[in-house]
Amino acid sequence: MARPAAGAPRPRAADVLAEAVRALAPEDGANRLVRRIAAGSAPRSVFSTLALEQYHVLTADRISFQHLARRADGDPPVADFFDLLAQGETRALARLAGLADACGLTDREIAGYRPRPGCQAFPSYTARLALTAGPADAAIALTANFASWGGYCAAVHRAMAEHYGFPDAARGFFALFAEPAPELAEAARAAVQEGLDTGQARPAAAHRHGYLLQAYEVMFWNSVAE
Repeated sequence: MARPAAGAPRPRAADVLAEAVRALAPEDGANRLVRRIAAGSAPRSVFSTLALEQYHVLTADRISFQHLARRADGDPPVADFFDLLAQGETRALARLAGLADACGLTDREIAGYRPRPGCQAFPSYTARLALTAGPADAAIALTANFASWGGYCAAVHRAMAEHYGFPDAARGFFALFAEPAPELAEAARAAVQEGLDTGQARPAAAHRHGYLLQAYEVMFWNSVAE
């Protein structure tokens, strides 16, 4: 794809990402489960389901991010972004063990668990992006989703201590995503700027991807609640 014409205003990745986060934010109240967890009215059993489902989500998303990194091999800033995401999924899997232990889940229960379709729509669509989306467009869509996911994780992390009495080790998975990630934010800007500068990023297409990711994000949480 051709680079932007000489003399044309150069889009800024920071502006493109900020607009995606704003435009694609889910409606208030769409996530029914996090609202209930924050109020302490969700049953404690939802945390077991969250842990069991996340084992499948994280494993699948890590493969998708690795594939996107390979597809972007000729664009180092884009490849670096997806490499960071894949590494993050590995760290998240390690922290998820603390939640599983606190919920009393055994290795046999984890291995034998049958995931819920509504919870696995998100990683299924991420796999589709890994195969068919422009990597820079996927970076925009995923960054918008991470803003929502991080907010949900922050609310759950607080509520697990305030309402459910979980120890720090059990809350570590949600803490990982609730905390600011300046290295990842910088990598996202670099990846998207590369896409904009080379004409490979298409914000309109990225918003279509992001709209579905956000819908599947909400579906994940509400499916856990069912």
